[in-house]
Amino acid sequence: MIDGINIEPVTAWLCEQVPDFKPPVRFELIAGGRSNLTFLCKDQRGRRVVLRRPPLGEVLQSAHDMGREHRIISALADSTVPVPQTFGLADAAVNGPVHEAPFFVMDYVPGEVFHDSIGGRNAAAGDRHGIGMHVIGILADLHVVDVDEVGLGELGRKEAYLERQLKRWTRQWDASKTETVPAMEESYRLLCKHMPQQVGAAIVHGDYRLGNMIVGDGRIQAILDWELCTLGDPLADLGYLLNNWVGPDELAQSFPGDISPTAVGGYPSRETLCDVYAERTGRDLAHINYYRAFSHWRLAAIGQGVFKRYQSGAMGQNHGVDVDQKRDDVLQRAESALALLS
Repeated sequence: MIDGINIEPVTAWLCEQVPDFKPPVRFELIAGGRSNLTFLCKDQRGRRVVLRRPPLGEVLQSAHDMGREHRIISALADSTVPVPQTFGLADAAVNGPVHEAPFFVMDYVPGEVFHDSIGGRNAAAGDRHGIGMHVIGILADLHVVDVDEVGLGELGRKEAYLERQLKRWTRQWDASKTETVPAMEESYRLLCKHMPQQVGAAIVHGDYRLGNMIVGDGRIQAILDWELCTLGDPLADLGYLLNNWVGPDELAQSFPGDISPTAVGGYPSRETLCDVYAERTGRDLAHINYYRAFSHWRLAAIGQGVFKRYQSGAMGQNHGVDVDQKRDDVLQRAESALALLS
């Protein structure tokens, strides 16, 4: 057994669910940490599939719901949104007894994930513009999917997305703040005061950025990491993407922890992304800076929780983590939110 996988029963399950999958199977952890664990599973002939399960230890079931993620990816299989083929969802008992947890399995999609500017540079200069155009085209396609038609109409509440998010992350901020941050408080006031009216509801990925996509042959081959997906205001996805879409002239303004493969240059501008999205979806982007501000504010609230856990020692040894920098990131996010609202 390896951490997170009980090899014998999981191998038997894989060989039942995945066509022509033959034992023995080798398991390799390819993504982990405090998020869902992702394992590469390779059979005796080199056939590869990917297994996703919750992190080890005590977790919030609502935050690591394998059934939910499997359901979303499966529902989008026949859409123009590229997702891996799924092969099944396993009950928690299959992987018991030590690391008992549900898991699902999907096809392996070859390609590269651009986690940072190094990854962004790996794309040929002539491919970068086309990759960016494909990114925004897929987002537009996702946001025009009929949620009821694909069977996701009961995934969550469709209305009042921003109100619900503001309430949730204000509670998080109040529970974890270690000092008064005027920019955070004022941003919250302005976010409440100037909240745009939600027009319809769509599938909101929740973490839509190049770092959650597989790139190959100058195209996006698959969108990954649907664990934060819900229903709501699609412009929240666009605002989040734009904040992550850092240009080479913005490096001095970016956050140390930002995932910015586009910083190497050659990718389409934010303005181009907005133009394409508006044309493809028919949505009015007059208030897009509000959604960008909301994204910064939300990440500041999330970051404050992380900072407090490190500061209090709840994360164990810091292992080189600059705790003061995490505090500075929160302050900078709050200031960026306020600037976009002013």
